[in-house]
Amino acid sequence: MQPLVSVDLIVLGEACQCALRCDMPPGAMATPSMTTPDRHDQPFELRGDDRAVVCVHGFTGTPYEMRYLGERLHQQGFTVRGLRLPGHGTTVDDLDDTTWADWAAAVDAAVLELRPRYRKVMIVGQSLGGLLALHAAARLGPRVDAVASLAAPLELEGLGGRVARWTGPGGPLHGRVRRLPKLGGSDVRDAAARAANVSYRHIPTGALASLCDFMRVVDGELPEIRAPLLVLHARRDHTAPVASALRIAERAASSRVRTRILEDSFHLISIDVERDIVAAEVAAFFARAGREPATARA
Repeated sequence: MQPLVSVDLIVLGEACQCALRCDMPPGAMATPSMTTPDRHDQPFELRGDDRAVVCVHGFTGTPYEMRYLGERLHQQGFTVRGLRLPGHGTTVDDLDDTTWADWAAAVDAAVLELRPRYRKVMIVGQSLGGLLALHAAARLGPRVDAVASLAAPLELEGLGGRVARWTGPGGPLHGRVRRLPKLGGSDVRDAAARAANVSYRHIPTGALASLCDFMRVVDGELPEIRAPLLVLHARRDHTAPVASALRIAERAASSRVRTRILEDSFHLISIDVERDIVAAEVAAFFARAGREPATARA
């Protein structure tokens, strides 16, 4: 049997803009801005009114990815909780010791903890976080009042897709490589945001395989989603094909669906050049959900 190794892989002719790095950073903003004088890679909670929003970051990232959006929502009165998913913000080995079930359990736990204390509980997630938001909406039913999916992938494009195929079952590196380096940096068009965005420098292949499994799980769960659904995606996303957004919107059985395709951003739309549009869309959608009659809670 071939030994497990960590490989520094060089892909000639391509500095990938893959969403396997579209994950997280520490940077900061005392007010919503893209400057980074302080670290904001930690979980956060911003107390507001009786409408709670759970913010969920992406694969290999930290809550920094959702901090700008969270602060904009807080300005509109929402209570906001930014999670740090298990295995994230520590070491790559920690991430490789987790699976999608661990990440999903953290989101479910946040919703169930907030539910008795808030009139409305909503979830917004970026990339993997979007998948987790959709999964929670499918599983928890009326306990989730609205959900926003930001660039959630049902498949991976670019280098991310190739790495998944190389290291997955039947691939030439399956069982032989524990991690691969990220090449190129985050899939973010905004140069300042890309520079501020810090995440793991390697992709753990075990956790990547679990992410790929989870994409298939969520795809199968979409018809179970009944909560109002906002789907935002960028046409120029190099990580998650825009077709994922269209499939999510079409297959969900939500009472209300809004889809918007952004023209100028790349994958990490929560911090990219159209981040203010994203924040305005999420705030308006959740504000409307916050005015709607409460649903029966299972």
